[in-house]
Amino acid sequence: MMTLSLIGIGCGDPAQLTRAAVQAINAADLVLIPRKGTAKSDLADLRRTICADVLTNAITRIAEFDLPVRDAREADYRKGVDDWHDAVAATWSQTIADHLGGDGKVALLIWGDPSLYDSSLRIARRLDPLPKIEVVPGITSIQALCAAHALPLNDIGEPFLVTTGRRLCEGGWPEGVDTVVVMLDGGTAFQSLDPDRIHIWWGAYLGMADQIIMSGALADIGPRIVTARRDARERHGWIMDIYILKRRP
Repeated sequence: MMTLSLIGIGCGDPAQLTRAAVQAINAADLVLIPRKGTAKSDLADLRRTICADVLTNAITRIAEFDLPVRDAREADYRKGVDDWHDAVAATWSQTIADHLGGDGKVALLIWGDPSLYDSSLRIARRLDPLPKIEVVPGITSIQALCAAHALPLNDIGEPFLVTTGRRLCEGGWPEGVDTVVVMLDGGTAFQSLDPDRIHIWWGAYLGMADQIIMSGALADIGPRIVTARRDARERHGWIMDIYILKRRP
């Protein structure tokens, strides 16, 4: 029976790799490295660097594959994601069949942690035959952002909410919380909010050499983040960012 290990590798700093992650990488017969196009070649390069640094098992093979692109023109967002997941699962299955066959241990290196706003677990359950699935947790972008700003995420005895930029734009500030973590924001959804009494902690390329962090009152720092984000995206061809919003009485 095939075992598929989804290994959280943190947010870009190879030092964030846990001992469990190193052991799982070396236990694999095959390590899969997804390629997301030339604009995001940094992400594949990091995975290659990790394998070069920690892989000591001489029989472990590495196979790279091109990740299918989601059709952004699909009007039904959930259907578009569902079709995309099917395409990714088919690509995984074909790559595994080409390089390993039906038995053995396969590892996928997952940015951050496989459990938080990552679809790898859902995609893995679409493989046929269904493998045994193992998860090795990793440092999340939320942890990396809080560490970069030396920020405690929750206020004493208070909850927080993790959401997406799309949901923030559509629904506004969520009810019942004063702390909101925003991930997967394709733009700058915080611009849709009244900035009064809101503080923001923002970070991009967390853990990488090009890390950028900014914080302050949203009314003051928001426009600067918009500019910095646009410039960084133009410079790199891609951006991966996250931010925390806190509303003060």
